[in-house]
Amino acid sequence: MAVIGFGKRSGLTPPSTASFGSAQTARRPLVNEPVTPEGRLSASMSAEAAGCIAEIHAVIAPELLNLFPNSSRTQTRGELAAQMEQMVRRVARDLGLMVDEGSVRDTVTVLLNELVAAFGGLEPDPLGEAAARTQRAAALSKNSVVTAKERVHPLLMERIDASVMAEMSRGELAEQVSEVVSEILVSEKIHLNQSEQRDLVTLLLNDMLGLGPLEPLLADEAITEIMVNGYKTVFIERKGKITLSDVTFRDEQHLLNIAQRIVSAVGRRVDESSPICDARLLDGSRVNVIIPPLAIDGSTITIRKFSKSKLTLEKMLEFGSLTPKMCKLLNIAGRCRMNIIISGGTGSGKTTLLNAISRNIDPDERVVTIEDAAELQLQQPHVVRLETRPANLEGNGQVNMRDLVKNALRMRPDRIILGEVRGPEAFDLLAAMNTGHDGSLGTLHANRPREALTRVENMINMAGLNLPAKAIRQQISDAVNMIIQISRMRDGKRRITYISEIVGMEGDVITMQDLYTYRYDGEDEGGNLRGEHVSSGLRPAFYERAEYYGLGRALMECM
Repeated sequence: MAVIGFGKRSGLTPPSTASFGSAQTARRPLVNEPVTPEGRLSASMSAEAAGCIAEIHAVIAPELLNLFPNSSRTQTRGELAAQMEQMVRRVARDLGLMVDEGSVRDTVTVLLNELVAAFGGLEPDPLGEAAARTQRAAALSKNSVVTAKERVHPLLMERIDASVMAEMSRGELAEQVSEVVSEILVSEKIHLNQSEQRDLVTLLLNDMLGLGPLEPLLADEAITEIMVNGYKTVFIERKGKITLSDVTFRDEQHLLNIAQRIVSAVGRRVDESSPICDARLLDGSRVNVIIPPLAIDGSTITIRKFSKSKLTLEKMLEFGSLTPKMCKLLNIAGRCRMNIIISGGTGSGKTTLLNAISRNIDPDERVVTIEDAAELQLQQPHVVRLETRPANLEGNGQVNMRDLVKNALRMRPDRIILGEVRGPEAFDLLAAMNTGHDGSLGTLHANRPREALTRVENMINMAGLNLPAKAIRQQISDAVNMIIQISRMRDGKRRITYISEIVGMEGDVITMQDLYTYRYDGEDEGGNLRGEHVSSGLRPAFYERAEYYGLGRALMECM
């Protein structure tokens, strides 16, 4: 952030070392010039409210009938009030008057009553005049704040010192920025009420310290994903449905600055030489950034938000993602140290399900997690988190998933968890599963359990080992015990569609059996899909294993 320091503006000198705000110890002030008494709002402004109303009324009243001709009788009272409010604000600005919200409302009421008297009544507002007026006022207020921010932001940047700002907490900075903003508003004759000034300070702080326009979306716990498609378009996912938000950035450079702030926080970079980057926010949310020239319509940011509430299988049961018996089955599979692969499409909930199953891991087990961008939320105390690293500017120093899997085997893990299997590391993971690291977990992209096995086979071939197909399939069959398929369906809900276990080999083919499948059965009036999870009734192949852990009887009750 380019912030001008002391002495950068002509005629300004650094203030003394006097304390600024409520700080008890001497601190260099944030502002680059002394605060003058003339820069503050007049304390007697409220006493002049009646005079302001009279002055504005004197300008508008003589032209009232011309401004609102007899045809205005076809308009509702609320519509006329909104038009008058805009006119009152415009006249106040032209006269150089600072009026608060109460004065504006009083002026509109006087003018509206005179218009009603002249026309003998207005049409009633069928939607509720108060509600409509509130909505319009909120929209006007928001526009006023956004417009003011464009003017105030560069002036504020000239008057603060970046080195001092970096030492302050957000609360301290907010207090001092608020005072500077008040002075700028007065000097620039920008008229905002107290609430709008608070909103303006919040927007400025978000730009200075946070992620700018994205901050309100990140604070909304109902939003699960944020998709920025260029500086003018931001989509959000809420309750499984994707909608267009009203959030925008100033320009492409503003968006690029936010993207660079995100990736630099985790020691990564995004520029023309490295236009793709995976990163994470401080709260654990996963971020993907891709910028021009690869992103043709402008920088694109995709944020998979970190859920503050830890999702368990029991909570997924409440959401209808599975049945009570399936929930019990997966809990048993986790306790029996089954090697499980979770398969599904993008945004289907693979990582969420992995987190839920991982809660069955014993607290005394040593778990090593390996991810491109760390997002797993394991609750166990003995967890080692590893994250890949991209190459530097010279093309050196890259550490990929396969390197980390190999290193994890030297770290005495009880279980290895891969955030996503996507390349040659699949071979090393299977080798780990076959050499005493039972209970390992991983996710991958596939549409059905059988396709997941094909993907694993193809990823092993990417390692260039030139193994026969039967040898690869035998290793998959020996290493992987269960595949869980999860899908995000068109009603926005995530459901487990298959729980399948690998039984063995028949010739060159891996044999599987489905323990549970989801059967679609139509759609209700609300657009929600109807269906049921159906048990195959088969005896699970891992029954003997469950018996070893004392869970055989409980397993059969699930079927």
